[in-house]
Amino acid sequence: MIKSLNNLKQGETGVITAFKGKGKIRKHLMEMGLVRGSDIKVERVAPLGDPIEVKIKGYSLSLRKEDAKQIEIEIP
Repeated sequence: MIKSLNNLKQGETGVITAFKGKGKIRKHLMEMGLVRGSDIKVERVAPLGDPIEVKIKGYSLSLRKEDAKQIEIEIP
């Protein structure tokens, strides 16, 4: 099942499959370690849904909801 990262609930995991964004946003996300094939886990979601804290490659990263919408995740 494919979902965008912003639709995952706390504790859910998946694998990054694609990016919808282009240009600077895509480059910025990839520079932060968000690359295809990487395992990702949603650690926390703020009460209003923004930001989302994820764990990827052994470190925690907070993403804005708008940026998280650009990342497609495959749920096992």
